Amino acid sequence: MAPVIVPTTPFNDQKPGTSGLRKKVTVYSQPHYVANFIQSIFDVMSGSGDDGIQGQTVVVGGDGRFYNPEAIQIIVRMAAANGIRRLLIGRGGILSTPAASHVIRKYKAFGGIILSASHNQGGPDGDFGIKYNTGNGGPAPEKITDAIFKRTGEITEYRTVETPDIDLDRLGTSQLEGMTVEIIDPVADYAELMESLFDFDQIRSLFRGGSQGGTQGGKFRMVFDALSAVTGPYATEILEKRLGAPAGTVLNGTPLPDFGGHHPDPNPVHAHDLVAAMTGPNPPDFGAASDGDGDRNMIMGPSLFITPSDSLALLAANAHLAPGYAGGLRGIARSMPTSRAADRVAAKLGIPGFETPTGWKFFGNLLDAGQATLCGEESAGTGSDHVREKDGLWAVLLWLNILAARNQPIGEIVRQHWRELGRDYYTRHDYEDIDNATADAMMADLRASLPTLPGTRIGDAEVKTADDFEYRDPIDGSISKRQGIRISFADGSRVVYRLSGTGTGGATLRVYMERYEPDPAKQELDSQEALAGLIATADAVAGISKRTGRDKPSVIT
Repeated sequence: MAPVIVPTTPFNDQKPGTSGLRKKVTVYSQPHYVANFIQSIFDVMSGSGDDGIQGQTVVVGGDGRFYNPEAIQIIVRMAAANGIRRLLIGRGGILSTPAASHVIRKYKAFGGIILSASHNQGGPDGDFGIKYNTGNGGPAPEKITDAIFKRTGEITEYRTVETPDIDLDRLGTSQLEGMTVEIIDPVADYAELMESLFDFDQIRSLFRGGSQGGTQGGKFRMVFDALSAVTGPYATEILEKRLGAPAGTVLNGTPLPDFGGHHPDPNPVHAHDLVAAMTGPNPPDFGAASDGDGDRNMIMGPSLFITPSDSLALLAANAHLAPGYAGGLRGIARSMPTSRAADRVAAKLGIPGFETPTGWKFFGNLLDAGQATLCGEESAGTGSDHVREKDGLWAVLLWLNILAARNQPIGEIVRQHWRELGRDYYTRHDYEDIDNATADAMMADLRASLPTLPGTRIGDAEVKTADDFEYRDPIDGSISKRQGIRISFADGSRVVYRLSGTGTGGATLRVYMERYEPDPAKQELDSQEALAGLIATADAVAGISKRTGRDKPSVIT
């Protein structure tokens, strides 16, 4: 059957953000909206070398949110019409983002289309997203996403075929207009990869209550909250079936189109079932959660929230205890707003520490060049060179391997780390759904004030430096500007301001504050208490309360 050429007109809002194109479901469900964006991807990648995407293998999957199956059927028909040779699709349309990255790499696919809006809410009134990943398994770099956006403004037609829907729930291979469609087990390849990185026998001993028993003198207990999102099947297979954690260890383990009403963002506000378990009477020894598409993580001990910045530093300091990292790390990379705790680990280990803009794509070049092994972002994303995405369940398994190897409670490990290298008190305040004009004006005024801020005093704080972070990639020399406003103070503390690139409604202002405390006698304060003065200074510098009318942030992490 010959491809059908469908006339279309451009949409003016298809510019990818930090992690692909995210919009409301109501936007994506407009006629031609998905097709325009997918055709733009195919058009850009058709001229990308090695004869382009035609005749190649492409991976497709998503986090199971509302509209996922419908979008996949559109993509399948368009792939056949655009000359794709083979599609690998997760059963039920499911593939976590890190699993998709691994499948791309393992099967040497040309690239992948991941359907997710990550930690954004789902359902018919929620969000949807499409992201293109290249053959290294990582998010497309800016030069590709910019080209895709340019193409969306020029498109006049797209190609498809008129065929019935394919069965996404049946494993196996079928043919569609000369293209092979293979429905794969979404968990198997990923679980096999995890077994190659971690000592599963040693972790099993935690749950058996052997020499590495629980901190209460009995069997080690944990809870993992999948937030009714994509990691449920992965966590159930690996934690409960392969590692022997008791049934029920995984909470909210069935992926649902609306995430069961959960906001699938692993933080102390939204992962309330986990927080309740870890702060209640007789809490488990270890708690964790992941997000909508499985690339983020939240780590807790009994009545102890471990910030993502601290988690990255602790994982880096102890990674050698896992077989996959026994040879040591080549380098550690963090996003600029992430606390500098990982830098202290890199210095101790005598390895490079890199500071990049927010967005996992910026880690890709460092990983591909063998310059970094572990990477992390303060927004709960941590990963390594095993894939080219952050990986929530991977971080949980590395923590379990460390706990099993060290045979210490997690709180003891954390505090020992602080005593040795100091504690970086850290918090992020999110102001969500701010009027876009107000947010833009605030950031513009901040940028305009940067040259005059150094040397000034704001309350008791003296500004030492102030700039707008600009990144020159050490591998390819590309430059990324306006990546966040940084203000450092004479006492070593700092504040960072950014507008989020992952929202779909209004603007989200993110304000990051950190202060280093080397004195063990002063390391047990609540973060908000320890940073109270800096929080007030951050508000005063930007005029957040005055401009927004908000007397507190929407979310504090």
